[in-house]
Amino acid sequence: MSTLSNSFLAPNTPSKLTQKFQNRLILKCPTHHRISCSLIEPDGGSLKNLVVPAGPARDTRVKEAATAGQALPRVRLKRVDLEWVHVLSEGWASPLGGFMRESEFLQTLHFNSIRLDDGSFVNMSVPIVLAIDDEKKNEIGERKRVLLVDQNDKAVAFLNDIEIYKHNKEERIARTWGTTARGLPYVEEAIINAGNWLVGGDLEVIEPIKYNDGLDQYRLSPSQLRDEFSRRNADAVFAFQLRNPVHNGHALLMTDTRRRLLEMGYKNPILLLHPLGGYTKADDVPLSWRMKQHEKVLEEGVLNPETTVVAIFPSPMHYAGPTEVQWHAKARINAGANFYIVGRDPAGMGHPIEKRDLYDADHGKKVLSMAPGLEKLNILPFRVAAYDKTQGKMDFFDQSRPEDFVFISGTKMRSLAKNKENPPDGFMCPGGWKVLVEYYEGIAAVQSKKKIGVPASV
Repeated sequence: MSTLSNSFLAPNTPSKLTQKFQNRLILKCPTHHRISCSLIEPDGGSLKNLVVPAGPARDTRVKEAATAGQALPRVRLKRVDLEWVHVLSEGWASPLGGFMRESEFLQTLHFNSIRLDDGSFVNMSVPIVLAIDDEKKNEIGERKRVLLVDQNDKAVAFLNDIEIYKHNKEERIARTWGTTARGLPYVEEAIINAGNWLVGGDLEVIEPIKYNDGLDQYRLSPSQLRDEFSRRNADAVFAFQLRNPVHNGHALLMTDTRRRLLEMGYKNPILLLHPLGGYTKADDVPLSWRMKQHEKVLEEGVLNPETTVVAIFPSPMHYAGPTEVQWHAKARINAGANFYIVGRDPAGMGHPIEKRDLYDADHGKKVLSMAPGLEKLNILPFRVAAYDKTQGKMDFFDQSRPEDFVFISGTKMRSLAKNKENPPDGFMCPGGWKVLVEYYEGIAAVQSKKKIGVPASV
């Protein structure tokens, strides 16, 4: 069981870290280091912005896509592909400048990092690639440029100076997930039926990616987040990613982290509450409902709006455990976070065939503390929170009185919400719980209509 007695896992080579970041690293007390108040540099030293600037340059590209673009081979983007275009365009994967070419792909698969021109390394643990089939490969031929279009044939981006190489799906799956068992959600969604070739190149996105789903105002780019942290005079940024509704145990972890940062001498640590907004598996609560629930958490004062920034992280979810959690952490470096909260079994899931977890629950935080390219990020492991029956609220688990605590699993939480039952007082804010119940009521209504043959839209 993890604790926060040693809250900030030190890198394996603190002397090297001190040398590399001596202008940023401040020794605050005998047992803790902290990074100074300036936001940490993005990987590679600067954020990539792959969106064509508004004005004449964009007008030119729009015209080119409508005219010369007709003569270019067109690659139609699937949903997950478009999400990766979004991720790349805003610099979350900096210093990556487009879909991976073969050298970047191989380094990612085999080393979980990419070597830069100056010989340094940045962390990169999941492939960001674009698949094409045999027919499209033959159509492209020797051309060095293609036009990327969405499902409605609207031009999204140019991919320049392209390279086409073999898509070895089995190797990609084995090295990313550690298994080739069928039933891995992202694999079924985006890899199994994908083409046998990958096309990499420099990405030139014509306009900012928008979804027009009422949530675009939450989709802040790394640059926008850095501006917001600076506006709030943040001297530390701690990031918390989740793909589930926020209960009071989560809130306890976040507020306790802020308390500890204040004790370390920071004056204004800011929380980045950063739900994942790309592809998630079918039984996860959809993003729109999660955002409604998160709004209630702030409205009801469970988290302080003055010290919390809520934004959407546009990446698709792999459910690849310790491999993927490195990507989640790396992306937050690019957004300016210098602390990252990690829990048990981050980015994990149950084995798709066997009745066991796919990954060791403690390996995520251990890997983050050792991962090359993440040395400048402070890792904050969870303390385990549970419902304390004696106090009627969520609290940190006390091993000396285990009989007083109840662990309310995600499965149990969903069961209560589906049955319109209330959880124990103090488990989740009332408004947030109401949102969750409404979501499952909607699912039940749709399923009921299907059973009696009524169209779901009626």
